[in-house]
Amino acid sequence: MSHSKKPGSAGRSVPDRNIFDRTRVAFWAAFLVRVAYLTFAHTYRIRPFPDHFEYGWEMGRIARALATGHGYADPFVGHTGPTAWVTPLYPLLMAFVFKLTGLYTLTSAWILLTLNSLFSALTVFPIAAIARRSFAACGPDRAASIRRWAVWLWALYPAAMQYAVRWVWETSLSTLLFTCAFALALRMHQRSPDRPARFALRDWVLFGLVWGAIALANPALVLFLPFAGVWILTGQPLSRGLAGASLSAVIFLAILAPWMVRNVRVFHHFVPLRSNFGAELCLGNGPGATGLLMEYDHPAKDPRQLRLYTAMGEYRYAQMRGEVAKQTIRSNRWLFMRNTLKRLDFFWFGVPSASGNAASRFFRSLNYGFLSTAGLLGLLLALRRRVYGAWLFAFAFLTLPAVYYFVTVHARFRHPLEPLIALLGVYLFQSAEPRHGPDPAVDPAGVSS
Repeated sequence: MSHSKKPGSAGRSVPDRNIFDRTRVAFWAAFLVRVAYLTFAHTYRIRPFPDHFEYGWEMGRIARALATGHGYADPFVGHTGPTAWVTPLYPLLMAFVFKLTGLYTLTSAWILLTLNSLFSALTVFPIAAIARRSFAACGPDRAASIRRWAVWLWALYPAAMQYAVRWVWETSLSTLLFTCAFALALRMHQRSPDRPARFALRDWVLFGLVWGAIALANPALVLFLPFAGVWILTGQPLSRGLAGASLSAVIFLAILAPWMVRNVRVFHHFVPLRSNFGAELCLGNGPGATGLLMEYDHPAKDPRQLRLYTAMGEYRYAQMRGEVAKQTIRSNRWLFMRNTLKRLDFFWFGVPSASGNAASRFFRSLNYGFLSTAGLLGLLLALRRRVYGAWLFAFAFLTLPAVYYFVTVHARFRHPLEPLIALLGVYLFQSAEPRHGPDPAVDPAGVSS
């Protein structure tokens, strides 16, 4: 929470009188709006056909297997054997809820969507922390305005809450964890002479813990980790930084080790996080690829593919599908390049969808593309003005979408970036106001970011 000083108070500060400057108020507004929507719009009433698959999709099936004593298995219809199709953090949470309130019940769905709403609402806190650090050099009034607008945009903008109130999936949890990791990286890099413990080992411990959780929730986000780690190291003494980074790496690997050991034992091959890369590559780049996900060829939709998956086992099936994709790519590299460019466009400006009428599809695409454009232009402005952490924003924008350009893309894949998109979009429009001070040419630590 930011503070303002009363005149003549001799340095004493009092809380902001403006209620909209209080991040805790934004959190409660965000949480209550989400819970009210999912409750009164009945989004927890997930249709049971086909066999409850839309109730968490693969994660829901695995959670059912866990809750009924079949282990981490069966991501599709029937008992298909052990799986690493998705990483375990969210399926374990789902299984815990299923054990408490029943398999595929309305109560379980309401609890899971309420938890998603909690994760989404909590994201306002790291958003506020990022705004305070990155835009401090813009001046206290403008920094506070950027923070306030970004926090409330996230709290109340419908597009920011859709995955919390409608999707029983890890998206909201991954977004919260990634935004926390980003805010932590900004704190760890920033030099602060008056606080010499800023780079204490506890920060590196927390860094390892958060990234371990991210890897077990959404491994695609881990592409950003080495860039964040190196960027942090550039802001502190090398010897202390390397010691902390080593400790963080040990903690990170210790969190992943049980999952990796389990996968080796189950599949008799090294599967570090997920086993389905080859299958996903084929669904985006196999015969007939157009740049969109070929859902009709998925084991969840195609009985022939499900039979193959069951007969071959997950590891061999994914490897086989990966070979089909590689052969298709090699046979027509230009098609692969065109589809890659299409997916780049889909990620930033909207994935074509057949749902809704033509008007709703148009406005949905317009909104999606507008937010991306504002965020990208805000990033360019931040780089030009050397805003603190601008390059860290750039690394996130480069790495988080990277794997999706080459494999497949969905609108929800952009969601972990959307807190940063909101911040940079707000910064862009705030910068268009009349300036009352010098350009923020350097970061708050006194060095270029």
